[in-house]
Amino acid sequence: MTGSLVWFRRDLRSYDHAALHHALAARGRVHAVFVFDPALLDPLPRADRRVEFIRHSLAALDAELRAAGGGLIVRHGNPVDEIPTLARELGVTAVHTNTDYEPSAIARDAAVAHALTDAGIGWHSWVDQVIFAPGQVLTGDGRPFTVFTPFRTAWLRRLAAEPARPYPIDLTGRLAAPPAQAAVPSLAELGFETVDGPDGAGTSAARRLLADFLYRIDDYHEARDFPAQPGTSRLSVHLRFGTISVRELVALAADRAAAGSTGAESWLSELVWREFYSQLLAHHPRVATEAFQPGYSRIEWAFGEQADLQFEAWCAGRTGYPLVDAGMRQLNRTGYLHNRLRMVTASFLVKDLGIDWRRGEAYFARQLLDFDLASNNGGWQWTASTGCDAQPYFRIFSPVRQSQRFDPTGAFIRSFVPELAGLDDRSIHAPWLLRTSVLAAAGVRLGQDYPTPLVDHATARQLTLERFASTRTLRA
Repeated sequence: MTGSLVWFRRDLRSYDHAALHHALAARGRVHAVFVFDPALLDPLPRADRRVEFIRHSLAALDAELRAAGGGLIVRHGNPVDEIPTLARELGVTAVHTNTDYEPSAIARDAAVAHALTDAGIGWHSWVDQVIFAPGQVLTGDGRPFTVFTPFRTAWLRRLAAEPARPYPIDLTGRLAAPPAQAAVPSLAELGFETVDGPDGAGTSAARRLLADFLYRIDDYHEARDFPAQPGTSRLSVHLRFGTISVRELVALAADRAAAGSTGAESWLSELVWREFYSQLLAHHPRVATEAFQPGYSRIEWAFGEQADLQFEAWCAGRTGYPLVDAGMRQLNRTGYLHNRLRMVTASFLVKDLGIDWRRGEAYFARQLLDFDLASNNGGWQWTASTGCDAQPYFRIFSPVRQSQRFDPTGAFIRSFVPELAGLDDRSIHAPWLLRTSVLAAAGVRLGQDYPTPLVDHATARQLTLERFASTRTLRA
């Protein structure tokens, strides 16, 4: 037995890759594999952007490995069976991979490690999708952080002592050619349909986005909240699937922040939020299905036929609140949702409609191209005021004020709610307040072309305050 097998998962790149680096440092040739898991694929719709993104990113990775004399082995099955079987077939001494901190992934990897150990094959799991693994940044008394600001302070202190440095990768003469096989299977062969095409996938696409963002990074802190502006990096999906290195991004952000860039400092803070939620899920896996604050498990959320109809209207972008609807339509049409609008739409569902945050979280999980369990769950619990270090329950976004502040000209609304395009910049945020003649002049028939509001915000706000206050009384 000789050589190593690198199991790629959410790290679809051939540079600055912890598992690949350590496999190359060992003796023998290095094989590479990716496993399509039916347990993950079968429940998905046949037109799923994430599968398409993964497939095109795998094709790009395979091309990079083939250029260096290797290639990607692609299997379809349960990894608990496929990885040990392949390792035995190849005769490798060890399997290397990068750690995934989601509860189901931890259980899967434990089963794979056990099977490999029984077969006399080594198992090595490395830190790669985050800078510091859960347990590496703790409070002074050795406990996991549950408040972001002190976590960020401790995290940045450790980063200063241990800067994020890339793992050197030299593939020359070290890769094993894969067994005779076809190329990475097509979407059709996987049983899926094309949605968006390959242009946005893979490392080359990530590098184009990064190059563009670096021209704008210094303004990030000001531009990031305005969905009609190109203020964000749009790199979240590439971080999610590892087509770009988080070490590279953190190093760039830290260097620019040290040089005085407020925008880079703000972006670095967002990357730390990602790490905060990752360690939170790892230390408290129960948050995947329940409130971090157990007392809020007693909240009586709206349910029944009316709640179901309102939930469907929210999903479809038919709430009657233009910015909320524009955000939901962006999500449905593109698989992307601007960060400010993730908060606005989530707040509306939970605190205007009174619907359980877990229903919204599950919908985002189905729709978001960049879906990440830790970040999605953390964001929803933050907005719902049920999570750790969440916004107070009495802080409730006004969908109209958010619209007026962050889409002042209505440009974003017009992009996704074209039926309101004829309204002027001031009127577009709350069309139900306009006279019928004004609406008619803009070609809008309220209740026909565009819905009337599902709820009155002021009334809904009061109901939310009462809902949380009664829960707090029960907790006391």
